[in-house]
Amino acid sequence: MFTGLIAEMGTIKAMKRGVQSYQLTIEATKVPKTLNIGESVAVNGACLTVIAFNNNNFTVDVMPETVRMSTIGALKNGDKVNLEKTLRLQDGLDGHIVSGHVEGIGKISKMAKEDIAMLVTISVPAELVRYILKKGSIAVDGISLTVTDVTDESFTVSLIPHTAKETTLGFKSIGDSVNIETDIIGKYVERLLNTQGRKSGSPGISKNKLFENGFI
Repeated sequence: MFTGLIAEMGTIKAMKRGVQSYQLTIEATKVPKTLNIGESVAVNGACLTVIAFNNNNFTVDVMPETVRMSTIGALKNGDKVNLEKTLRLQDGLDGHIVSGHVEGIGKISKMAKEDIAMLVTISVPAELVRYILKKGSIAVDGISLTVTDVTDESFTVSLIPHTAKETTLGFKSIGDSVNIETDIIGKYVERLLNTQGRKSGSPGISKNKLFENGFI
């Protein structure tokens, strides 16, 4: 489990390709010094398992499903990636609950300045839009962000200068792809209500059902 608060940006030093998988070695200054074998690290929002490390870098395996669902396979040596270690019980939950399970890939369609902020609009697959709501939380390349607007095809987030400087999103351009993870709570609510609906013979989730259960 993660929070979407990036610890640092690492650099891809090596990519060993399998038939449908990858093995990544990532250089960083903070994260490697605190790792253990078998521990999870979020790399651009994808939860990956550490198989080797030293003070300057660490290595993770990337299974085929992660390659299919994320931008990991498009990385190359020298690319920067967002890194976050798993949440511990004594840590504060300053971002939001992030599982590290990337659900799909979005594409940056617009970037615009608004005073100190940078507005970033990201086009996403239709199946993800249903879980995105205005003022809700979303993880973009592992970064915990608040949705400022949403349409049937895209959503917009606002970056403060610190986020733009300390994460890869601030160095992206229009047309670049990013990993997307929607808010886990909405997916569980939908699953629960649909299951209850099937058991009771009702149509499952609906606006009225959400209202009756206190979600809106």
